[in-house]
Amino acid sequence: MARKISFQNSNNPTITMSAVIHVPEGFEETASYPAIIVSHPGGGVKEQTAGTYAAELAKAGFVAIAYDASYQGESGGEPRQLENPHIRTEDVSAVVDYLTTLAYVDNERIGAMGICAGAGYSANAALQDRRIKALGTVSAVNIGSMFRNGWENNAKDADALPYTEAGSNARTADAAGAAKARMPLAPEKESDAPNEELRQAWEYYHTPRAECPTAPGFATARSLNQIITYDAYHKAEAFLTQPILAVAGSIAGSKWMSDDLLARAASKDKAMHVVEGANHMDLYDGKPFVTEAVSVLAPFFQKNLAMRARTAYEGANSLEASRS
Repeated sequence: MARKISFQNSNNPTITMSAVIHVPEGFEETASYPAIIVSHPGGGVKEQTAGTYAAELAKAGFVAIAYDASYQGESGGEPRQLENPHIRTEDVSAVVDYLTTLAYVDNERIGAMGICAGAGYSANAALQDRRIKALGTVSAVNIGSMFRNGWENNAKDADALPYTEAGSNARTADAAGAAKARMPLAPEKESDAPNEELRQAWEYYHTPRAECPTAPGFATARSLNQIITYDAYHKAEAFLTQPILAVAGSIAGSKWMSDDLLARAASKDKAMHVVEGANHMDLYDGKPFVTEAVSVLAPFFQKNLAMRARTAYEGANSLEASRS
C-alpha cells in the first residue's frame, strides 16, 4: 500500500516536501515499524527508481518513503532543478525528522538508502545524523567525484576548474535576471551519450522507459559551484560507522565510487554485493537486477534494524507500569 503525502521541510519551512510512503501488507497504525528513506538520483524523482525500491522494501516489512528533493519534482523551492548537494544531504535528515513524528515508526530503527547520487547523499547524511542506523547504496555516485574525476575516474581534480568558472558565471547571470542556465545530469539526446551505459541514462529519463514530466534530467548551472567541491564521503574514515551494504553492477563505470565508499568508511560492518552483468542503469529498473539487489538489501536492513517491534498499546502499558 502506498499513499502520497506532503510535509514541511524542517530545514527550510518555506518548502513543502512531496513524498510517497509505502507500508507493509497488514499495516497497522498502532504497531511500530522500521523505516527506510530512499533518495532518488540526481535528476530523478520519487516515481522512478526510488519508488521502485521503496515499494519492494515495503513488501519486506518496512515503512519506506521515497521523496522528491527540495527544488525538484513535486517538492517546493526556487529556483527549480537546483542540485545543491549540501541541501540534498540535509533533505535526508529532514525526512528523518518527519518520520520521527509518526507514531508507527520506531525512531531507533531508521535506515537510509539511495540510488546513484541519492546514495552519495544518503552516505553523507549518515556521517552526521546518528539517527540513521544502517546505510544501503545502489549504483552509488559521489556527485562531486563524478564531476571532478569523470564517470570512469579518468580525470584530475584540477581539470574541473572550468566548471567552477561556468557555475560562477551562471550565478552572475541569474542575479541579473537572465533565464536560468542549465546543465544535463543525463544525456539530453541519444547522440550525446559517449557509451552504452550513458545511452541508457538518456533512455531512462527521456523515453517511455521511465520518463516522468517532473524529472527533466537537468540541473541549474549554478549548482556546479557546490557540486565540484562536494565530497559525499568527507570524513567517512572518522564518522561513517554504521553498517553499510553497497550494491553495484560488475560492469558499471561508476563502480569505483562504491569501492571508494567502502574503502573510506570507518564502519566495521561493511560489504559489497556485485550484481554480475549489470551496469549502472540496469540497477534502476532491470527486473532481475533490482530483484537481486533487494534480495540482499532487505535482509541487511532486517538484520541491522532488528529491534523487537512494540505496538502502541504495549508501549502505553509499559509506561503505566513504570509510573505505578
